[in-house]
Amino acid sequence: MKFTSYNETNAPEDTKGILAAVKGKYGFVPNLMGVLAESKPVIESYIQLSDQVSNAGFDPIETQVMYLAANFENECDYCMAAHSTISKGMNMPEDVLNSLRAGTDISNPKLNALAVFTRSVVSKQGWVSEQDTQKFIDAGFTQKHILGVVLGVAHKTISNYINHINKTEVDSQFAGQIWKK
Repeated sequence: MKFTSYNETNAPEDTKGILAAVKGKYGFVPNLMGVLAESKPVIESYIQLSDQVSNAGFDPIETQVMYLAANFENECDYCMAAHSTISKGMNMPEDVLNSLRAGTDISNPKLNALAVFTRSVVSKQGWVSEQDTQKFIDAGFTQKHILGVVLGVAHKTISNYINHINKTEVDSQFAGQIWKK
């Protein structure tokens, strides 16, 4: 099924203002956001979750590591392209980004622990082992970060699943980071 991808001029009345704000923030309306605009509760929740994840105790690079690891595990082509582009713009080290896109170990032990734990949360649907959890804690994270990973995974699950259902087209702004598992 293909959903309508709205913009700030043709969206449903109750989401036009939201898309206008998205365009103001990013300079364009990403296709995913245009799709989410079909439902005010969904787009508002998605934006609110994004804001909450940014306050979950991770620095911006760590947040992108978590997002890319979840996107990889969920095989979301759209979100991998979008978050790879965002990560490059944040000057994420190239080797870290390449490892995340390949699903391989990251040379930075702390970032690697975050990626491994996030992939484990996704692949095991939260049933991570005590050993996996302890490795995450031993890498310098806390119980607060465990909860933050679950929040980040929930955020990406919304976009990953909607992109799977919709087969959302990658925006031209993200085309330089097209990805296939």
